[in-house]
Amino acid sequence: MDVPRPAFKCFDDDGRLKRSGTVWTASAHIITAVIGSGVLSLAWAIGQLGWIAGPTVMLLFSFVTYYSSTLLSDCYRTGDPVSGKRNYTYMDAVRSILGGFRFKICGLIQYLNLFGITVGYTIAASISMMAIKRSNCFHESGGKNPCHMSSNPYMIMFGVTEILLSQIKDFDQIWWLSIVAAIMSFTYSAIGLALGIIQVAANGVVKGSLTGISIGAVTQTQKIWRTFQALGDIAFAYSYSVVLIEIQDTVRSPPAESKTMKIATRISIAVTTTFYMLCGCMGYAAFGDAAPGNLLTGFGFYNPFWLLDVANAAIVVHLVGAYQVFAQPIFAFIEKQAAARFPDSDLVTKEYEIRIPGIRSPYKVNVFRAVYRSGFVVLTTVISMLMPFFNDVVGILGALGFWPLTVYFPVEMYIRQRKVERWSMKWVCLQMLSCGCLMITLVAGVGSIAGVMLDLEVYKPFKTTY
Repeated sequence: MDVPRPAFKCFDDDGRLKRSGTVWTASAHIITAVIGSGVLSLAWAIGQLGWIAGPTVMLLFSFVTYYSSTLLSDCYRTGDPVSGKRNYTYMDAVRSILGGFRFKICGLIQYLNLFGITVGYTIAASISMMAIKRSNCFHESGGKNPCHMSSNPYMIMFGVTEILLSQIKDFDQIWWLSIVAAIMSFTYSAIGLALGIIQVAANGVVKGSLTGISIGAVTQTQKIWRTFQALGDIAFAYSYSVVLIEIQDTVRSPPAESKTMKIATRISIAVTTTFYMLCGCMGYAAFGDAAPGNLLTGFGFYNPFWLLDVANAAIVVHLVGAYQVFAQPIFAFIEKQAAARFPDSDLVTKEYEIRIPGIRSPYKVNVFRAVYRSGFVVLTTVISMLMPFFNDVVGILGALGFWPLTVYFPVEMYIRQRKVERWSMKWVCLQMLSCGCLMITLVAGVGSIAGVMLDLEVYKPFKTTY
């Protein structure tokens, strides 16, 4: 039986339903992916670098991210950029273009990065929950009680919530999740920016210096480590390359997906860099050398304290969902491997139905899924309680993901895809870019690890109070 001609218009060349994404939807997806909790540490990062180096480094990272993203957009299709085989994910592109050993290394780095992000989000969420509690406590006591408290109960509370949510299969695919995340991230970022502007106006002066935090406020060694760590914090704020291919897979053609994606990348990087500059620079202008690791905690218990509570609540809501977005790929990978290795095990493959009053369809429980996912959340919570250092963890994550995922693999895939001749001018320039970014990643990683070691010297596990 012949298929009516109009039916072909409903499907793309790979047999999937026709994609409908445009430059504007792709730009919105990228902005949603980029603007997150990383924005909160930018004032601190600029504080370490100063008024000259801080904005310059931020512009440099934005340029590198933009350029590597344009290279990556050419890798959506293997072979011909218009009719070649589609790669649906970042890992698909690495496997089809580079293959073998580098595919495995990429997978290891990506999953380590995702694991680290879940730890960082647990720390950030607990800080915000604690900030709400301390703010209300301070105002109830009329400013007499400093309200010192431990972050551990809030980490445990966040962990219990994530254990429950992690039992929902494909939670990250819930359609409204990214909309809520986008609204929440813009809410707390905009409040942070607005409070920074108000604080500068109240001070009547722009704080900060050309070279960043001065020797004396910190030792010379600390100044070096903090400068390196600031690079990792800025890198973390721009880490979205791993989702770029997935976003490109939503874009319609013609024109070629890579052409649309390059325009979308240009728009979104311009918007996010402007937003980052405003948040980071206004935060530094407001607090100077005292710029906090988390911008919203720097406003302390100032009025209007309810506005800070709204911002911190928005962070918590955002991170509750974002945790699952980053954890679900790890869950899927481990469960797929377990099912392949133990196909006859009831613990791994059998689904048990549980009827919940008020819900029509029964909830399906798998023993391995329930135990493994709960264990994963417990592990991330315990690590967060052992190392509750938001800035250091963010710096390590930025260092871990920036060079390999944002620069190295896109450059290598582009060279292979476009058959760039070895030792040609273009090949040499691409390798110089990659080597330069590797050096930045190494010093950022060293600085962040040194920061953790310095914090651990005065830290008592499970006994830190704020």
